[in-house]
Amino acid sequence: MAQSIQSQVSLKEKIGYGFGDAASSMFWKIFTFYLAIFYTDVFGIPAAAAGTMFLVTRIWDTANDPIMGIIGDRTNTKWGKFRPYLLWIAFPFAIIGVLLFTTPNLDVTGKIVYAYITYTLMMMVYTAINVPYASLLGVMTAKSTERTSFASYRMVFAFAGSLLVVALFQPLVDGFNSLEMVDISTAYQLTMVVIGLLAVGFFLLTFSWTRERITPPKDQKNNLREDLKNLAGNIPWFVILGAGVMTLIFNSVRDGVAMYYFKYYISDDITRETSLVFSRMTFAISTFYIFLGQATNMIGVMMAKPISAIIGKRVTFISAMFTAAALSSVFFYLTRDNLFLIFALQAMISFCAGIIFPLMWAMYADAADYSQWKTGRRATGLVFSASSMSQKLGWTLGGSITLWLLAYFGFQANVEQNPETIQGIKLMMSYVPGIAALISGIFMIFYKLSDAKMEKIIADLDKRREIENNNN
Repeated sequence: MAQSIQSQVSLKEKIGYGFGDAASSMFWKIFTFYLAIFYTDVFGIPAAAAGTMFLVTRIWDTANDPIMGIIGDRTNTKWGKFRPYLLWIAFPFAIIGVLLFTTPNLDVTGKIVYAYITYTLMMMVYTAINVPYASLLGVMTAKSTERTSFASYRMVFAFAGSLLVVALFQPLVDGFNSLEMVDISTAYQLTMVVIGLLAVGFFLLTFSWTRERITPPKDQKNNLREDLKNLAGNIPWFVILGAGVMTLIFNSVRDGVAMYYFKYYISDDITRETSLVFSRMTFAISTFYIFLGQATNMIGVMMAKPISAIIGKRVTFISAMFTAAALSSVFFYLTRDNLFLIFALQAMISFCAGIIFPLMWAMYADAADYSQWKTGRRATGLVFSASSMSQKLGWTLGGSITLWLLAYFGFQANVEQNPETIQGIKLMMSYVPGIAALISGIFMIFYKLSDAKMEKIIADLDKRREIENNNN
């Protein structure tokens, strides 16, 4: 049974699956790198207000993830349970992305209200398309190693989408802004139109090129209470959730403060002679820093499968996070003159971060199999909602921490920062994310689904499917 399922999986399908995360990651990286500084320096709302808005809207949105997982498990169409949402939600995803970067002619209070509404809608449609997309990994193939391969393709395309948007976003904003009658806020809006259309195309390719093959046991009836009870007893699920939350805090704090770090600290001394050169140098150095991080993330993704094949997914994850924590702490002691070391540390830390993401997605699929093996019931969407939920919760805390700390350290937009603020920004580039990485690795120490144990579980599930098919 497993062989027949596996024989249907093609390279085209893996590429198609990857396109979906390219689309999501383009928006994710825009939110991570550019949304905070857009809100404070262009949209015109205080950093503390933006941080509170992130917390309130994202906590609400985090609660939507398991709800979307439950809905996906109970969806039945000719296309499957999860694929249809890629078709249905692609265009709303792009449209609301444009509205998110639209600046209305309102006072500060009105703008804050508008930010709450559009950001809430954005996160809801992100959930509506990303939870089903993540859940696809659990139903395209039954083979654990092949899931790691799918996850690796996913992450390679995710970082390719990130590289694409890093290369396009600021040049598009600057290009549109250079046109007559186009101000900076309109330039952001037009840039999101371009990015949104690319995302729609990528989602439609994923819908067209993927297939669902794994279905729940035929005698399984819808029972939400039973599914939630089983989830509550799924210890590996909670471990991955905790590690995922801390990993996203690690990433979102480092990424969220990066533009501030280069605009207000690194470039200030290098280009203090003219404001024009200051502006150009800010763009060049920060863009290279971000681009380098995404490129080495991708290398880490590609190395995840061969390294984990030798030492196992759990040990690979723990080693990568502990190394990232140690390297992050060194970042605090670098000065403006240490650009080479800044870029070198960025490459090494990003490599470590890249390795763990394919492993995490594969572990969610393993947790779904473990739940079915243990309870006899399969709730793929509910289990995989943890992937989106951990992203949202970690990103929520990381984004809010970033903006609150900026406010705490006395940040004021578009002015020279005082020494205490600069010191705070450096802490947010080093020790703050480093602690999160350390905790993530500690969580994974308690993950007990070894690769050898998963082979036994999958073999047992294959026998059950074979018996079920023979009885029917």
